[in-house]
Amino acid sequence: MGRWTRRQLGRFALTAGAVATVPYWASAAQIDASTRQGVSGPDSLRAHATARGLLYGAAVNPALLDVDGVAAGNTADGYTQLVQRQANILVAENAMKWAALRPTAQSFDFALADRLMRFAELTGDRVRGHNLCWHEALPAWFAATANKDNARKLLVEHIQTVAGRYRGQVHSWDVVNEAVNPTDGRADGLRNSPWLELVGPDYIEVAFQTAASADPAAKLTYNEYGIELDTPEQIQKRGQLMVLLRRLKARGIPIQAVGVQSHLQADGPQPGGGLVEFVRQAGKMGLEVFVTEMDVNTRGVEGGPEAQDAAVAQVYRNYLGMMLAEPNVSVALTWGITSAHSWLNESKQPWAKRPDGARQRPLPFDDDMKPTPAFAAIREAIDTSRSPAATPGATPAVDPNSLYKPFPVEGSPGSEPVPPPPPFTTHPAIPAAPPKGPS
Repeated sequence: MGRWTRRQLGRFALTAGAVATVPYWASAAQIDASTRQGVSGPDSLRAHATARGLLYGAAVNPALLDVDGVAAGNTADGYTQLVQRQANILVAENAMKWAALRPTAQSFDFALADRLMRFAELTGDRVRGHNLCWHEALPAWFAATANKDNARKLLVEHIQTVAGRYRGQVHSWDVVNEAVNPTDGRADGLRNSPWLELVGPDYIEVAFQTAASADPAAKLTYNEYGIELDTPEQIQKRGQLMVLLRRLKARGIPIQAVGVQSHLQADGPQPGGGLVEFVRQAGKMGLEVFVTEMDVNTRGVEGGPEAQDAAVAQVYRNYLGMMLAEPNVSVALTWGITSAHSWLNESKQPWAKRPDGARQRPLPFDDDMKPTPAFAAIREAIDTSRSPAATPGATPAVDPNSLYKPFPVEGSPGSEPVPPPPPFTTHPAIPAAPPKGPS
């Protein structure tokens, strides 16, 4: 997200089809009065999520966090205070992607990633790692350096080094990100990405097996967008993702969770029964489901800030109320916490620009870091959630043999699982770059 070209124009275009819809805004008079009450301490999202056994968090820019101030107990930085008070799990918006970590093919730069880990250590937050394998946010040197002879080695060394550095410190890793794209026309539904071209379809298995070896304590997650709605396109993509998950399970690949990104529109079709059924089927396979990147695009909402706020709050209330009712959904993160740093307001793409030129208000806090009605909606969804299963994902609810039976899909790897990588060693495969000093 952010400065990376992560979302393309078509992602946020409304698609046709019969879908579940909900009223997309309420009048200003219907905005929850609790927005105007306390938002910190026992009234915070962090406190309410903790009381329900849930994790609420946000994507952050570690460069903006006053880590030294937090360590000294005297930070006055508004952004830092907001993150510290509201979240109990964090994810780096960009700092753990390949382009941020790999200045050269021979070195790593962990300054910003380490900064986030230090902040989380001080505040007692969990951390999600994002991400170990993606077709975007690759460093400039990758296209000229990676080839069919060395790409597998580059992938394995990267995962061993990055996941290994934070071994035992990360709640979950987005091991593979956005690998399904039915419109590319493959029978197995996989995206025609550099990793598919250079490594082959088994790059997904290689990534998960390597991550499991490097950090066996982390919950290994497959993360995807565009599967929330009951439109023909998203139904097809959701189905192809389910085929991939079943195939990974059938082949004994270590995967514990699925991330549903949840970049939603304030107007138009809304998620419904198809996504709920997907969540429940994932639960039957012993998989947790995480809401990993939620925000609400208000490009199509007519009116001023109040209209935006009411529409956004309604989406949060309905969507998180639906998702958190499922016992295998235990984590919800928004992609940012304040619209002051939202990628939607930083993007120059037409699908992020409002016709009236106003800034979007897609998150629980506005540009001035004041709570929007979405704050109260998120808190309400948390408070009315179903408590997560005691050991979510531990035991499939049905006979595994009926779900995981191996089946051929043209274009997919063969019937034998990919051999696991060599045992993880604490010695990085590639040296880190020299420290740059405090950032």
